[in-house]
Amino acid sequence: MLAGTLAMGVPAHALTLAEALAAVDAQHPDLRSAQADLAAAQADERAAAAQRDLTVSFEGILRQGRPTVGSDAWSADNSARIVARKNVYDFSRTEYSLGAARAEVNAREDALLDTRDQRRLNIMSRYFDVLLADQQYAADNEFMAVAYVAMDNARDRVKVGQMSRPDFAVLEARYQDLREKRNASLAQQRITRALLANALNRPDVLASDLEDPKLPNNNAKLPEYETLLPWVLAHNHLMLAQLQLLTAAQQRLAGLRHETSPSLDAEMVAADYSRTSITRDSVSAGLILSWPLYQGGRVDAHIAREQAQFQKLQAGADKLHMRIAQSLLETLLEIQQLQGSSRPAAEEQIKYRDVALDRSRADYELELKTNLGDSMAQTLVASLRARRVEYRLALALARLEALAGKPLADIVALADKQPKG
Repeated sequence: MLAGTLAMGVPAHALTLAEALAAVDAQHPDLRSAQADLAAAQADERAAAAQRDLTVSFEGILRQGRPTVGSDAWSADNSARIVARKNVYDFSRTEYSLGAARAEVNAREDALLDTRDQRRLNIMSRYFDVLLADQQYAADNEFMAVAYVAMDNARDRVKVGQMSRPDFAVLEARYQDLREKRNASLAQQRITRALLANALNRPDVLASDLEDPKLPNNNAKLPEYETLLPWVLAHNHLMLAQLQLLTAAQQRLAGLRHETSPSLDAEMVAADYSRTSITRDSVSAGLILSWPLYQGGRVDAHIAREQAQFQKLQAGADKLHMRIAQSLLETLLEIQQLQGSSRPAAEEQIKYRDVALDRSRADYELELKTNLGDSMAQTLVASLRARRVEYRLALALARLEALAGKPLADIVALADKQPKG
């Protein structure tokens, strides 16, 4: 069943974790969305920088007029003008607008980096899910096989009257339960592979075989929470993006407060008229000072709205601070739990199951066959437990890297610098 579902675009060799993580920069929808946000912010920056650029426009006027002196007949008074205008000084409005746009670009760049980190986490999680699904299926399939052998042997005993029908029904019900669980595990193999294919942005290519990775960083020694928290807050991509958004809001506020300031423009005009007049210039140049004297409540309303937006962003930054601190604490505690408790417990369980399997083999040699298959299945479960611990540990360390916005080596180096207690 599973082989049939994987027939569509199967890689020729076992997929490795490194190969999967190389797809982080593939054009996944999440990444394209973040890149589009960055491109939009960069376009806004270019627009802000162009506010004081030279503008050249053409004006054509068709009209009739009656002169106040001379003939009172209506005559053509058409004109054509080319007007070149450039802002000379706008009292820092463009500077503040450009500062806000640049801060927005910086925020989108940090958000893009966070998107890449989340993509990496998602790929790792999906990769490990496939490995766990395969191991779970192997264990469930072994349990089902043991139950089937027990049921099949019992059927013969029922025929010769050595077992009652009710006792046989118990074995058959157990087999059906284990068969249901095994089939669910089989379906989970397909589901996890489809999720991995989507994470890799290759929805039509399902990986048949995955290589179980070596995870050498799982033994990393980490700094204490109190040492790591300020460092993480200073480098976290989402926090940096939020601070840049706050800077952008401050720049916009400063620009709005200069909306009532004057503006000085230089203008050159070349014109031609159908009616000549000594008061008209074919070429002219000058400076134009524009000074808003009254604009009603428009500016104050815009300032109030931007202040409210700033307060919202500040609240978001405070909330993000709490979320990062809580995530860091939970991640460090999970790593400590996995390294200090879960791993030793899983290793002891493997040792116990190895002993139990050796005992079952001895019983098997004495023709006590029923325990061997079950012991082998329990050994698979113990191995599955140990691998699950290592996968969870690798994911927790990857989450720590994403929180810190730095590679694990930098975090470990920080631990070496903290004072010895």
